[in-house]
Amino acid sequence: MYMNKKIKVLQTIHQGKVGGGERHILDLVNHLDRSRFEPTVLSFTDGPMVDSLKRMRIPVEVIHSEKAFDFRVWGKVKKFLEDKQVDIIHVHGTRANTNILPVSWKLHLPVIYTVHGWSFHHGLSLPVHKARQLAEKWITSRTTLNIAVSESNLQTGLDSFGKFRSVVIRNGVNLERFNPAAASDHLRAQYGFTDEDIVVGFIARMTDQKDPLGLIRSFAMAVQQQPRLKLLMVGDGPLKGEAVRLVQQLGISANVVLDSFRSDIPDVLQAVDIYCLPSLWEGYPIGVLEAMAMGKTVIATDVDGTREALENEVSGILIPPADKTALCEVLRRVAADKGFRDKLAFAALQQARVEHSITAMTSKIEDIYNNIFVQQEMVK
Repeated sequence: MYMNKKIKVLQTIHQGKVGGGERHILDLVNHLDRSRFEPTVLSFTDGPMVDSLKRMRIPVEVIHSEKAFDFRVWGKVKKFLEDKQVDIIHVHGTRANTNILPVSWKLHLPVIYTVHGWSFHHGLSLPVHKARQLAEKWITSRTTLNIAVSESNLQTGLDSFGKFRSVVIRNGVNLERFNPAAASDHLRAQYGFTDEDIVVGFIARMTDQKDPLGLIRSFAMAVQQQPRLKLLMVGDGPLKGEAVRLVQQLGISANVVLDSFRSDIPDVLQAVDIYCLPSLWEGYPIGVLEAMAMGKTVIATDVDGTREALENEVSGILIPPADKTALCEVLRRVAADKGFRDKLAFAALQQARVEHSITAMTSKIEDIYNNIFVQQEMVK
């Protein structure tokens, strides 16, 4: 009997702003088989992701909380889960999980946890790093199943916790939406770029993790030898104001365009020649996958899952993180050699079509939902 029941799956994440984890949720709920699954989303902040879900007519709830282990909202979370009669909870991110797990235990609900990069990462003080590592160990040992988005994240979990139950399901991208043959090319002219310009695109939240300031400094050095280089930075975040000031201080305002968050990412990618993501750490970067699917030359840092997403010198170029000189040299190199750019871009497009399908990713996750639901029903 239960095999004919739609499985009610709750996706939950801390923030409603649109980053990699949030885009993952948008794609996942959009591609779930609605004859088998009934998706709902819980966010702990408002933002563009919430607005997008409403336009998609996906049920979405916001329970405001900025804190981990925020016991003040647990009562609201419990009531929400009971009202929605959720069968399975799929959590994305550490902070959301700390406000889901304590409630899910009381309700005997299975919890799946997708690790979109670990919260204990580069640049943290030793006490903070240790505290976050202990929190992740506590969380991952109490979930029904963990999903790592890269082999690197899986290995970090095994090295850090010893016992770490996880499968690997890499992120995917909507190949119909991120299709160079379908995207509009109107934005290039709107941004003031010419056909002769070589446009570098940065499309991400402006946070320490993404290192936008390092990119600006590298670009300022590269443009001295390659004046046709232009930089388009699309995104918001805590470093946006500092990025604007740095561009002015370095005297490169004529070569740099800064824009706020946009939802038409395929059209933005269509406007650029090179996609650059100089992150200090990553899970399995959806932005890189989207750029590859759009047939762009990709420059990214040699970190975590990024090195699994593309093949160095074949479908993109990997550079050491936080190395401004290395990034400058690569920008100069690809700007000077269109044949090399085109070769990398073509290989990236082919790899994305073979390896990075959102359909394949969703199918694997659906199988997990179904298996967990059946197991839960059998023990009732």
